[in-house]
Amino acid sequence: MEYTKSFKGRSYGFADLKTVLAKASPLRSADELAGIAAVSEEERAVAQWLLADLPLKIFLEKPLISPEIDEVSRLIEESHDRAAFAPISSLTVGELREWLLSDSTSDEEITAVCWGVTPEMVAAVSKIMRNQDLIAVARRCSVITRFRNTIGLPGRLSTRLQPNHPTDDLRGIAASVLDGLLYGSGDAVIGINPATDSPKNVENLLHLLDDIIQRHEIPTQSCVLSHVTTTLELMRRGAPVDLVFQSIAGTEAANKSFGINLALLAEARETALALRRGTQGDNLMYFETGQGSALSADAHHGIDAQTCEARAYAVAREFSPLLVNTVVGFIGPEYLYDGKQIIRAGLEDHFCGKLLGLPMGCDVCYTNHAEADQNDMDNLLTLLGVAGCSYIMGVPGADDVMLAYQSSSFHDALYLRRVMGLRPAPEFEDWLNRMGIFDGRNALSRGLKSPRLLEAVKELTRGTV
Repeated sequence: MEYTKSFKGRSYGFADLKTVLAKASPLRSADELAGIAAVSEEERAVAQWLLADLPLKIFLEKPLISPEIDEVSRLIEESHDRAAFAPISSLTVGELREWLLSDSTSDEEITAVCWGVTPEMVAAVSKIMRNQDLIAVARRCSVITRFRNTIGLPGRLSTRLQPNHPTDDLRGIAASVLDGLLYGSGDAVIGINPATDSPKNVENLLHLLDDIIQRHEIPTQSCVLSHVTTTLELMRRGAPVDLVFQSIAGTEAANKSFGINLALLAEARETALALRRGTQGDNLMYFETGQGSALSADAHHGIDAQTCEARAYAVAREFSPLLVNTVVGFIGPEYLYDGKQIIRAGLEDHFCGKLLGLPMGCDVCYTNHAEADQNDMDNLLTLLGVAGCSYIMGVPGADDVMLAYQSSSFHDALYLRRVMGLRPAPEFEDWLNRMGIFDGRNALSRGLKSPRLLEAVKELTRGTV
């Protein structure tokens, strides 16, 4: 079915629904690389105009990828809640935007439709929204998850302490962990990207993190971001696995390129649940996503990068995760060319994830060959703070020496908490105060109160850890 729209005496034709979505997307290099982007701002505006007039029901009637050939499409179809969709079922895409922004729509009503909207609906409405619209709606969506602490409460901002090391040196990683803890970082997770994915190496890292958490009685969780099959093997060996990590994408073929499918993720979750390591709740999956991953695998089916990204969130929410984050600028300028595109994509991803009911964080980041700098990241960081982002990354000096990209630092989290009046997860905040890391007023203290933590710092200084 072709979609047409006339403007200034010229008729624009779009071959199908995914073409309308692609042409309506704000400019990004991934869609240009795929050859599906609008060729002019006028064509983009016409596509957005046409998209705004489309009924939401069309996304149920015309799946972008046939469920017969794509398990993500089947999941979207089978998990769609018709009763939750009913209050907005008569709306167009443009009317959904107005409904989300209206003062007469309560936050509770927005939360109630999260299983009634599909990723394609959410992606569509995001394409006709300004940045401030994305921020305003995302802030209204509260998503709370629990494992050893409580993440996503209003007025809170958590952090992933990311102590990566280029050789997985245990002493270097321990130093970064303690550094982050002393700046109040780590309540979302202490999570390591291993330099090598060998089971023995990953197991050593798991035991290191578990020892730190248990020794200092820290109300947080650990994760070594190995492939899910490695984590499964280690859980069966009895390794201390808290969270199960996996990168995911929005099509079956893209997930296959990661070496995963839905059944494997379900098996990993059930295995982790049986360990019963959570004390506050059983949200124990950790997913990372990013615009362009399906294109990288040549598995995008002609769908634009942002819509593919939103489809990945259908995979994530199926498994009740503790954490989901878009690694927004990590793939590179081939997909998000500059600071403007990275900022827009970060706000889109956060909005789409929150509206679909996910605990969204963001790796506010860029690679050194992108047309971006730390000021761009400061802008995105601040905007996400206003939008109610659940958590950000905490990387020593904002420079990940293993993955070789720029992210947010321990100091960035302190900045955002200070200017926005945000606090860590409540259980973690209480621990920070008891240890003397915080002073009871959400600020760094002048001195530690914990003898064990003091001794750990001295051991690192002496080089005996």
